[in-house]
Amino acid sequence: MNDTNLTTTTQTASATEAMEAAEAAERLIAEFRSLPPDNDRKREIITELDANAQALPFLVSVVADPGEYDLARVESATVLRLWPPADPALRHEAGRALLSALRDPEEDLVRQYAAMSLAPYTADPVVATVLNTTARADEDPLVRDSARFSIEEAHRLQETGAGGP
Repeated sequence: MNDTNLTTTTQTASATEAMEAAEAAERLIAEFRSLPPDNDRKREIITELDANAQALPFLVSVVADPGEYDLARVESATVLRLWPPADPALRHEAGRALLSALRDPEEDLVRQYAAMSLAPYTADPVVATVLNTTARADEDPLVRDSARFSIEEAHRLQETGAGGP
């Protein structure tokens, strides 16, 4: 097999994998939307979408929705911390969705995970400012500690060059 055939085979395999990931994401997202508000299967679905780049816009919307199941929001925040979007516009949107969750006065656990998940988004000056303020002055000590963790993680990501754009 020559190099051209190998390249074509690799491209075909990549396209097939991307199509399968998109189909899996669509199926799981449809199932998620069909479930009652506090169904724990929603959390499981978010876990199944882990590392599926096709699902990132959906995960951003889950984190940003204060009416959504709190544990699904927590799982979405975690996925967004582990797999921040490469697309700059979606990355910006994800950071802002996490900030929105951080400001949710009704959901302490969501706030903690949102604060903990902001490290990859600190290139946005608004995110960095809010995170620093949260680490110093939030009323909830667990949210403050989560913000401090995120700041330390952001520094580590910057030092290693793993922080992305």
